Amino acid sequence: MINDLILAADSALRTLWAEPRASRPYPAASVTELQLNDAEQRLSGALMRINHVGEVCAQALYTGQALACQSPALRVQLAEASREETDHLAWTKQRLDELHDRPSLLNPIWYAGAFAIGFAAGKLGGDPVSLGFVVETERQVEAHLQSHMDWLPAADTASRAIVSQMKADEIAHAQMAQKAGAVDLPAPVKALMQAAAKVMTTVAHRV
Repeated sequence: MINDLILAADSALRTLWAEPRASRPYPAASVTELQLNDAEQRLSGALMRINHVGEVCAQALYTGQALACQSPALRVQLAEASREETDHLAWTKQRLDELHDRPSLLNPIWYAGAFAIGFAAGKLGGDPVSLGFVVETERQVEAHLQSHMDWLPAADTASRAIVSQMKADEIAHAQMAQKAGAVDLPAPVKALMQAAAKVMTTVAHRV
């Protein structure tokens, strides 16, 4: 248990303060960037900051779930999904740098909240409920990313390439959790998750 706690603390420190490193190529590397005006650049920066917060929360959620996980095989699956989310974290941070923008100042708070949710889901409901949270989270994130594809400036082809790859990965994570035995969460829980996500995205748009 001590080793697990050390690993969880290491994950938090790396997510919040270390420079993330992707294991896969940057999706925007081969994209021809178009010139953005000031308003478009600010909008893209705000949207990518929200996406970066989402990846901070994903790292926290998977870390909390892995800490509470009862199945060694499931822990391996969660770790693999977390590695792909690390790619997303690196990509969104790189794009923020390119847009001369910054991550959310409240990332430690977002991380703590998501970690608590992931750990509680695993401890209170067991692996099936924990997986249910993964499925519902990824479905909501998929819808959120699709909305960003609609909001991103047409000229921001780089951000669009990143969001498109992230969306494909989130769909795969939801399918993994579904196949691993996820249970469908009650409607009130889903609604609460949506409300919490709304608060996060609204605040992260500016802070």
